[in-house]
Amino acid sequence: MPLLKCLARRIFDSRGNPTIEVDLVTDLGLFRAAVPSGASTGIHEALELRDNDKKHYVGKDVSKAISNVNTIIVPELLKQNFEATQQTEIDDFMLKLDGTPNKSKLGANAILGVSLAVCKAGAAKKGVPLYKHIADLAGVKELVLPVPAFNVINGGSHAGNKLAMQEFMILPTGAGTFTEAMKIGSEVYHHLKKVIKDKFGLDATAVGDEGGFAPNIQNNKEGLQLIKDAIDQAGYTGKVEIGMDVAASEFFRKGKYDLDFKNPNTDESKWIDGQELTNLYLEFIKDFPVVSIEDPFDQDHWDAWTNITATTNIQIVGDDLTVTNPSRIQTAIDKKACNCLLLKVNQIGSVTESVKAHNLAKSNGWGTMVSHRSGETEDTFIADLVVGLSTGQIKTGAPCRSERLAKYNQILRIEEELGANAKYAGKNFRRPI
Repeated sequence: MPLLKCLARRIFDSRGNPTIEVDLVTDLGLFRAAVPSGASTGIHEALELRDNDKKHYVGKDVSKAISNVNTIIVPELLKQNFEATQQTEIDDFMLKLDGTPNKSKLGANAILGVSLAVCKAGAAKKGVPLYKHIADLAGVKELVLPVPAFNVINGGSHAGNKLAMQEFMILPTGAGTFTEAMKIGSEVYHHLKKVIKDKFGLDATAVGDEGGFAPNIQNNKEGLQLIKDAIDQAGYTGKVEIGMDVAASEFFRKGKYDLDFKNPNTDESKWIDGQELTNLYLEFIKDFPVVSIEDPFDQDHWDAWTNITATTNIQIVGDDLTVTNPSRIQTAIDKKACNCLLLKVNQIGSVTESVKAHNLAKSNGWGTMVSHRSGETEDTFIADLVVGLSTGQIKTGAPCRSERLAKYNQILRIEEELGANAKYAGKNFRRPI
C-alpha cells in the first residue's frame, strides 16, 4: 500500500516562531514530523523558506512553504505510488521537483518535513524502530548510544548577555552508560546554577534559547572556569570534558574577530585576527579539559581552520563551514580544515542527504556530531538519527526545557529497548565504530 495522504500545517517552535509540521498517512496510520529552525545560520545552508511579510509573525511566517507541500509536493508525490520504505527515491524525487542547488524554489523546510515523516512511516512499514530503519538506510551494523554534549552556558546569538562565544558544553565521556551520562549532566547543571547564583545573583540563572544559563559575563574564559568549578563541586572531575561552539561567523568583521560584538559601541582597535584567536583557543585547551571546538572561525576563513586543525589534536567541528552539504564537506576534507561534521537535517533538507553527508565524513576519518537547532520542536527524530548512524555524539541543549529533554528522553528509551546490547560511546565519542 503506497502513501495515502499528506498534509502540512503551521505550528510553533521553541522561540514562538512559525514552523512546518507534516502529517503523512499510510495503511499503518499517521506519521508526524516537525521542522526545526536555526538562529545563527550559515550563509551556505539550504534555504529555509519564510514569507518575509512583516505584517504577519514579524516576517517569519511559513505559509508559502506549507502551500508548496500541500499544492506541489504532495500531489506530485502521490502520483508516483511510492512505498514509505523508498526513502532515497522519494527524497530524490522531491529534489528534482525543486530543481535548485539550495532548495530555494520549494524550501528546505517544506522538503524536510515530508522527508522526516516518510522516514517514520518507512520504519513502521518494516516493523522496526526508527533508529533501526535509519541504520539500515546508512549501512550501519553496530549501534552505539551517543555522548550528550549539554549546552550549559549560552552566549552569542542564543542569549541576551555580552558573551560572544555561543555555547559552552559539558560531555560526560567518563560515564559507563547513557543513563549515567544524563545523571552526571543533570547534577553538573544544577551545581552550575548554584555556582552562578552565588557569584552573580539569582537573576543570572535565567536561561537562553537552548536551556543553558546566560550570566552577563563577557570573558569567555570566565565561562569555562564556571563550568570547571561546577564539575569539581559535583564530584565529576576527570569524568566530564568541555566542548564549545564559538559560532565565530557571528562576530567576524572586516577580516577580524570582535569579541565585544553585542556592544553597539564596539571598539575596532580591540578586534583580533585569526592567529590571535587561535592562540586564545590554545590557551583554553591548555587550561581546561576542552576536547571539542565548533566553528572557531568564520565560515569562509579556510586558512585559519586548516591551521588550528593541524596545530591541535582535539576535535574541530565544522558547522557554518560545512552546513551538512557534501560539496562543502569535500572542500573541507581536501583542505584538512576540520575533523568533525556537525549534522543538522534542516541545513541540507532531506534524510537521504543527511545520511550521505555523514557517510562522506566518516569515510574520510572524521567524526560526526548530530545537532538540534536553537529553534526546536518536540519532535525527537534526531535522537533516533544519532543512534541509527551511531555517530557517538549529540548536542541538543541543556538538561532543561522540554523541547531539548524530549531528545535525551528518547535516547533513554532506546537504551532501555536495546538492553544488554546498549553500548555507550564514552571516551570513543569521536570514532565509536
